[in-house]
Amino acid sequence: MLELYHASVSTCSQKVRLVLAEKGLEFTSHEVDLIGGGQHDPDYVKLNPGHVVPTLVDEGHLFVESTLINEYLDEAYPPFPMRPDDPAGRHAVRLWTRKIDALHPSCGVITFAIGPRTILLQQPEEIREANIAAIPDPVQRARRRSVIERGVEAPEFQGALHAHLDLLDAAEAALGRSSWLAGEAFGLADAATLPYLLRMEHLSMSPLIEDRPRLSNWLTRVRARDAYQTAIEAWLPGPVVDLFHRNGAAVWPEVERAARDR
Repeated sequence: MLELYHASVSTCSQKVRLVLAEKGLEFTSHEVDLIGGGQHDPDYVKLNPGHVVPTLVDEGHLFVESTLINEYLDEAYPPFPMRPDDPAGRHAVRLWTRKIDALHPSCGVITFAIGPRTILLQQPEEIREANIAAIPDPVQRARRRSVIERGVEAPEFQGALHAHLDLLDAAEAALGRSSWLAGEAFGLADAATLPYLLRMEHLSMSPLIEDRPRLSNWLTRVRARDAYQTAIEAWLPGPVVDLFHRNGAAVWPEVERAARDR
């Protein structure tokens, strides 16, 4: 039995759960409380020294980094393949997932500038600072502290938002060339991208997606897949999503202005 250490709203956890669901693979769930600092627990860090989720365990072997986990799953469990057979097609998939990996730090910026910020600011300062201090990368530590303290006014926010808009434009263009992001079948590129659009939706940035008709249609088609219900919808905690929506709506005028200044 596969074991997955993950978090319900984590983008990287979502994309791995989506691939597991597409392949019909069951797993034993171990949820990690990211807001409470569970990713910094010494026992978890033994599994994932990066202090991040997800972590996959398969027959005693540990797998980290969500993009690589998904590639492993597609190789280790070949039924319902999620990459093309030809080398050129696989190269196209890797190019796309590389875009997503490059975007991920920017997603952290827009998330913590808006989504859980009100909760984090209500934590005792020593707890909040301890969780920030536990982030291994000093650049990420400084960025996290900045966006929690300053929200969408943080100097990192506008660049992070523009990085998301660049991805939306790239996806809109890609969908003009093929049915899915890296070919004619739903695959790893689509699974990797979905959580980042959902995060924008949850932060009340839906108009930025709706401005791109092919991408909006793509999102509708992904939501219609059985795997979406199993891997995403079933795990979404309503109160957290509602909080993200409220906090996003409160700063939408500032976000819209930052998007226009691109």
